Amino acid sequence: MKIVITGSLGNISKPLAEELIEKGHRVVVVSSKQERVKAIEDIGATAAIGTMEDVSFLTEAYKGADIIYAMESLAYGAFFDKNLDFIDANTRIGNCHKEAIQQAGVKKVVHLSSIGAHTNKGIGILKFHYNVEKLLSELPADVSIKFMRPVGFYYNMFQFVDSIKRQGTIFSNYGGDVKEPWVSPLDIASTIAEEMDKPFEGREVRYIVSDEVSPNQIAKTLGKAIDIPNLKWETIPTEQMLNGMIAVGMNPETAKGFIEMNEARVNGILYEDYYKSKPVLGKIKLEDFAKDFANVFKKE
Repeated sequence: MKIVITGSLGNISKPLAEELIEKGHRVVVVSSKQERVKAIEDIGATAAIGTMEDVSFLTEAYKGADIIYAMESLAYGAFFDKNLDFIDANTRIGNCHKEAIQQAGVKKVVHLSSIGAHTNKGIGILKFHYNVEKLLSELPADVSIKFMRPVGFYYNMFQFVDSIKRQGTIFSNYGGDVKEPWVSPLDIASTIAEEMDKPFEGREVRYIVSDEVSPNQIAKTLGKAIDIPNLKWETIPTEQMLNGMIAVGMNPETAKGFIEMNEARVNGILYEDYYKSKPVLGKIKLEDFAKDFANVFKKE
């Protein structure tokens, strides 16, 4: 099959492309950077260079594809762009996918959505995933779509490196012993590849998770990996965390979106649909990710 993948050679797109190529599929990788062409070709894929904000480009890239893997992403530093509406910008990219899919005549789509996409209330910056799912669902009925909803990414924990180095503690406006789901990009990629080989019919939703652990378990596991056995996860007031984000230059509205997303972890909004159709856990556990965390921690 010819499969077009957006997301360049990112944490999910690269292992996904590699697995699909290994299975014998023809893969086109969409990237905004000309300098990525060689790396894309080196893994056996074909590069399509352009932006996901350009419907004409996407339409040409999507033509003749058996399956499209669509996702939304913004340029590095988007969280700190004071003139950017994070939710609106990602929603516009989703609409570009919609228009290009329809114009190119694609009938099978795998969309990278997110946990929280079941609602547009109380989920902060994740709201754009709800928006995009709704937009794509407006496509004609003969377009089959698989909405992949991964939970929180392990690599988001890399944001803890700075506070651990400076203060020896992980800080957030939530914490404790209640377990929550986390996922590895490798499990996401393998799940998407698996879904691409299955029949497509109508509109489907699949959650993707690797492990379920509590904030305190995370602190203990990461602490062991970086030789800080007494590492703690400290819950701080929401206002304090918000002010800290703004102080380091984050767009205030984006920062508020992060805060609301964290609050949704505690009040149950974020996970209410996940627990109705809880998936089987993937292969990559927190202990596995902790090795990667330790490598990054020791380098910085």
